[in-house]
Amino acid sequence: MPNNDLVMGFDYGTKKIGIAIGQQLTNTATPLAIVKASNGKPDWASIEPLVNEWQPKRFVVGLPINMDDSESEMSIMATRFARQLSGRFSLPVDTMDERLSSFEVRHLSKDNIDDLSAVVILESWLRQQTKYSD
Repeated sequence: MPNNDLVMGFDYGTKKIGIAIGQQLTNTATPLAIVKASNGKPDWASIEPLVNEWQPKRFVVGLPINMDDSESEMSIMATRFARQLSGRFSLPVDTMDERLSSFEVRHLSKDNIDDLSAVVILESWLRQQTKYSD
C-alpha cells in the first residue's frame, strides 16, 4: 500500500547501512533495519525488499561532511550510494548533513546505532522540509 508521505532514510557505512522510514505528515521516523555492506558495496538484495514493501516516495542519505565543511572520503562514497539508489529505484534522493548524528545517537544507545542514526538523519531532513515550507 503506497503512502505518498513516506521517506526512507539511510546512514551509509562501509560495513553497515542503517535504514529508517519516516513520514512527512508527522515529521517522525522509525528504525527499520541495518543491512550489511561489504567493502562499501551495499547488500542490494536486503535493501530491495524494504523499498518494495514500504514504497517510499523519496530517499534521504546522510552525508558525512567534515566539521570544516569539506568533503570526506565517506561523503564521496555516500554520494555515490545516493546516486546508485536513485538509479536502481528511479526515485529522487536528497542528502542531509549528518555530522553529529552518530554522536547524538551514542548518547541514547551503545548498540545498533546505524538505524538510529538513520532516524536522526531522516528526522532532521523532515524538520528542514517543514521549516522551508512555512
